[in-house]
Amino acid sequence: MEGRCISWLTILASFLLLGQFLRVRADVHYYDFTLKEMNVTKLCVTESILIVNDLFPGPVIRVHKGDTLYVNVTNKGDYGVTIHWHGVRQPGNPWSDGPVFITQCPILPGSYFTYEVIFSQEEGTLWWHAHSDWTRATVNGAIVIAPKEGTTFPFPKPDGEEVIVLGSWYRGNLNKEVNNAMANGSDVPHSGGWLINGELGDFANCSSETTYRWSVDYGKTYLLRIVNAVNDDQNFFAIADHNLTIVGLDAAYIKPIVTSYIMISPGQTMDVLLTANRSLGHYYMASRQFLTESAYVNMDIGSAIIEYTGDYNFSSSPIFPENLPVAKDMERAMRFTGLIRSLANEDYPVSVPLNVTTKMFIVISMNYLCENRTNCQDTTDHVILASSMNNISWANPTVDVLQAYYRNISGYYTTNFPDWPSVMYNFTAQDISFDFAVTDQATKVKVLNYNESVEIVFQGTDLIAGSGVHPMHMHGYSFYVVGMGQGNFDNETDPLIYNLVDPPKANTFIVPKNGWLAIRFVADNPGVWFWHCHFDRHLSWGMDTVFIVKNGNTEETSIRPPPSNMPACIFNKHNISISKWSDNNAGDDQDYLEE
Repeated sequence: MEGRCISWLTILASFLLLGQFLRVRADVHYYDFTLKEMNVTKLCVTESILIVNDLFPGPVIRVHKGDTLYVNVTNKGDYGVTIHWHGVRQPGNPWSDGPVFITQCPILPGSYFTYEVIFSQEEGTLWWHAHSDWTRATVNGAIVIAPKEGTTFPFPKPDGEEVIVLGSWYRGNLNKEVNNAMANGSDVPHSGGWLINGELGDFANCSSETTYRWSVDYGKTYLLRIVNAVNDDQNFFAIADHNLTIVGLDAAYIKPIVTSYIMISPGQTMDVLLTANRSLGHYYMASRQFLTESAYVNMDIGSAIIEYTGDYNFSSSPIFPENLPVAKDMERAMRFTGLIRSLANEDYPVSVPLNVTTKMFIVISMNYLCENRTNCQDTTDHVILASSMNNISWANPTVDVLQAYYRNISGYYTTNFPDWPSVMYNFTAQDISFDFAVTDQATKVKVLNYNESVEIVFQGTDLIAGSGVHPMHMHGYSFYVVGMGQGNFDNETDPLIYNLVDPPKANTFIVPKNGWLAIRFVADNPGVWFWHCHFDRHLSWGMDTVFIVKNGNTEETSIRPPPSNMPACIFNKHNISISKWSDNNAGDDQDYLEE
């Protein structure tokens, strides 16, 4: 009998351990995505668009921090598609990251693929979207990552929440028009309007009947989960007569910022607190383009309406946010961006790399590609628009980089992406020599050893009068933004003003117009990871590269084996519409259209 006796202390300890386990347990979730075409009417015209589960925007995914998600994607559309889980670290699992020809080939029409999405450090709001051609214009949705069960927010729990997805609307067959533009070397299509939760709002033709409306109760505080799913522009956003308190960026908490407006880049997500403390009535939330280039200005305004519940007169029009900045208000955009700081406290510490082992200086620019590199003298020769990183304009391989790397298949990429530009010049000067504007195409990647501490300085340029901001996005990682400034980066003085105490942690952040951005991260997630500007035109033109992070010394620090049902790389040489003078070693998911 004595051997079977268990003290009450032992029982209590067991229950405590069980309770602790239950509080930190990770759940597994399953979603089914079916992609198919659907007719929708906007701006008085009916168009056919590709959407998920008959929803536009697509379904909201809800998980807790540390959970795992399986999404079975069935493609009933007309062309190959991939899905990217934007901002999700995916530890050791690049196979489910999604960028076409980087970590997988397209999911062909009539086929399916199941993504395994592993959440680890993320908490807040992220999003998912197509990562093939410009399909993400209509194939996108939010990801809500709640705190682990048994924990809560670092701010008072809100009374409710609302997902707000900002989008862009294009007339006609977007992918076809983009491919035609790429083949001709001309400019790509521009947005015909700004969406809020799939609707253009009261200020667009034939749209006021479907304006998105949201009801709020006076005195309550709501958490807005804002996603910028716009393809090719940054946006200002404001709500009439209401202040916004920004508490999170890219699924990481920040020091609260009280503001009357935000500037949000494509790819970014923000967690925003809104207190409904104004007179009973209805108020516009509005979105407007923030433009930094001498390009087409879209003067449209996307709008939705906040309606207070209660008895009051609805006869008057909603109040408009007069504090919404104008399209080219650079000063207010950069002032807002400069306010962002990590929470950096005991519960949410930062771990900025201090001993950097790898430094890179990457010049990002608009460029020209020439049919004959040696005889191209000026823009009267046969040139097409391009963009580059360190004067290398990315060319997609016909077998995805991840498969080629993992299986040691040669011939699809080289490992000599340069750490520095081949030529140094006054990057932000006007009237830069045409010689600097001509770029080369290649599939060059950068290889990093596991656990390297990396610093990258991105330098903007005014080549071909194409200066503007660039929202740079890194797959598989979030990075610390330690510095940002105007003009040419000074390697002697600018590091002295780095913020190593509470820099923002993000997966997407802008390089200022004619300026620089300094970031740091530790290469502790093995895999093949895409780096690119999140303007789709710049991505299509070649402002991309790939980082390969080698395995560590253990199974836990190595790339996981591939799933058995990865989409096959079946390359058909037809309908090739890509900005390349040769289709050798170049792929495009439109090549996967059915005959």
